[in-house]
Amino acid sequence: MKFVPQLVLAAASLTIGFAIDVKSVSAAIINYAFSVDSPTTKGNGFFSFDDSNFSEQNSIAIANSVSFQFDGDSTIYTEQDDINYPDFPLVYSTVFSTGKPSLALDYTFDDKTNPANSLRYEIIGEDFTIFSPTDSDVELISGTVSYTRVPEPTTLAGTFLVCGLGLMAKKKLIFIKKVKA
Repeated sequence: MKFVPQLVLAAASLTIGFAIDVKSVSAAIINYAFSVDSPTTKGNGFFSFDDSNFSEQNSIAIANSVSFQFDGDSTIYTEQDDINYPDFPLVYSTVFSTGKPSLALDYTFDDKTNPANSLRYEIIGEDFTIFSPTDSDVELISGTVSYTRVPEPTTLAGTFLVCGLGLMAKKKLIFIKKVKA
């Protein structure tokens, strides 16, 4: 009978945690962060997409809220900078060279900081390429892209709520044991 209050609290915590998590499952906006690494430059970005039409039969979606910035550069590139906007950038399902299935980005944009040098940046899946569309003498530079899914705020809130309630229950149990001793 001593554990009934703790069991009720634990059950309530899990129920609340699952209720909050159910809302995130029905959410249609998926967020990803990505990092670019090449011998000459590095950068970080973010994109989201609506997965309501994303399925095994249709594993392509338009990327929204694209934001990318090279390290040490104040210029921010968005989805509107893609050379084929509004039909691009795209998010698609792929299998990387490591054998790991993942979502990836297809995003091609021109250098805004120095338009005279006519450099073009291309992110396709796990590959990052810098090249010149007008000058074949410009050396091709390649690098890699890595992706990380960004958890939804409701999932994080549910996790913190359940952990917090569990910690409070543990402290209460320790306090009750000290009072009885």
